[in-house]
Amino acid sequence: MRITRKQFTTLALAAAALACAGGAAAQGYPAKPVTFVVPTAAGGTTDLSARMVAQALGPVLGQSVVADNKGGGNGAIAASIVKRAEPDGYTLLMQYSGYHVISPHLTKAPQWDLKDFQPIANVISAPQIIVVRDGLPVKTLPELIAYAKANPGKLNYASSGNGSLQHVTGAMLEQQGGVKMVHVPYKGTGPALQDLLGGQVDLTFGTAPPFMPHIQSGKLRVLAVTGKERLPSLPDAPTTAEAGYPGVNATSWFALFAPAAVPKPIIDKLAADLKKVVEDPAFRKKAEEQGATADYLGPQQLGERVKADYTNWAGVIKSSKIEAE
Repeated sequence: MRITRKQFTTLALAAAALACAGGAAAQGYPAKPVTFVVPTAAGGTTDLSARMVAQALGPVLGQSVVADNKGGGNGAIAASIVKRAEPDGYTLLMQYSGYHVISPHLTKAPQWDLKDFQPIANVISAPQIIVVRDGLPVKTLPELIAYAKANPGKLNYASSGNGSLQHVTGAMLEQQGGVKMVHVPYKGTGPALQDLLGGQVDLTFGTAPPFMPHIQSGKLRVLAVTGKERLPSLPDAPTTAEAGYPGVNATSWFALFAPAAVPKPIIDKLAADLKKVVEDPAFRKKAEEQGATADYLGPQQLGERVKADYTNWAGVIKSSKIEAE
């Protein structure tokens, strides 16, 4: 279909008006507090990351930034809230990778899609750790596998929910170790951690921050790190590759996303300000002390990571035959 000169002029004027509107919006942004909608209960790494970033970003933006926990539905509740929010940059999603690239493969009728969100920036990355209750008679990952083989079906492991990254990591370990454990899903890392401390479950997988105080006190014991390198905060914990199980490799990331229609100038401003926050030495040190890594990726790089991880985890879920509840 041919476009007339008049139609072309109308379209060009409309595009220019949209660009000007977006630029004007960015110039006055932010004029009020910004909210990070967090898809988990308080106490997990997503929540801790959101609050760390919010505290540091507020002074840079010149407005307060608050974290609002909306856990449930493997992240669907929080994602739906942000998807439907006014696209003005004041309601953002502090997303956990397990929910963003794993949960969609487990939902028959998803309430949101990747295209509903614009990537802003990745802020934190953290490998999973394998942590056991203090009374479990194992001190290394090979000893855990040997114990599981000698006691089939006796070991149980907690996760933050069916289909969560912790669940998938547990399935990977079962495959690599040739063992079978009982999966016990919880509604978040916080409740799972409490039952691990109470001895109701034997082990779990998760990012280090919520477990660090209990590892340091001796109430929990870390067996391995599921990343490519050891964590500076846990220098004595070997990687799963060092322990003989290189196929167990799972790293979480925590990133900010906006509703799809938020103007690009606002996305660019947020990304630039978040870069200042994440690359600040004080922030990097605080993240490291928590067992995580300050890891900045801009909008394009984050978008590429999302696409790659989405494809990778689809294969893991299919081979592990993990299904939604």
